[in-house]
Amino acid sequence: MTAPTTTTTDTRPTGAAYARLALTIALALYAIPLMRHPEAGSLLDAVDLAIRETGHLVFGPFGEVIGFAGGTLFQLIVPATFVWYFARRRDRHAATVALWWIAQNCWNISVYVKDARTQELPLVGGGEHDWAFLLGHFGVLAHDQGIGRTVHALGTCLYLVAIAGGVMFSLRATPAAHGE
Repeated sequence: MTAPTTTTTDTRPTGAAYARLALTIALALYAIPLMRHPEAGSLLDAVDLAIRETGHLVFGPFGEVIGFAGGTLFQLIVPATFVWYFARRRDRHAATVALWWIAQNCWNISVYVKDARTQELPLVGGGEHDWAFLLGHFGVLAHDQGIGRTVHALGTCLYLVAIAGGVMFSLRATPAAHGE
């Protein structure tokens, strides 16, 4: 009679796991100055701006208020779509990278919100300031600084979740999800 055989799975991190961890660490470090001074800009600003302006075109036909909000909405919807896509594919690490992008967008949006009363930021193509219109429409323009700080804080919370999740999922990723 032979003894039953058992197979063990090698749970040591792979090269791909270390690459994902390195990406997470790079995003964490890159985000620190963005979080502290979002008005200074980032490498993603041109992409985010194109997405924002597209949002106005997409949501514009649905009315004035949603048209003004559409830029910000699209700036959050596009990376959220990537979070959803990667989460459905069970690539949780990739989902955390997209979540990091949402956090970065929140910091970017917070600058625009805080500019609502002063309107010192240059606007693409001129026109009316989105957040001055929106906050004025809802009667909360005087609270632009507090609302901007809240959006920034939300971004910081998302950043912390994205980085913590990125570290955790980079080393625990399932081989099936990454073809390893």
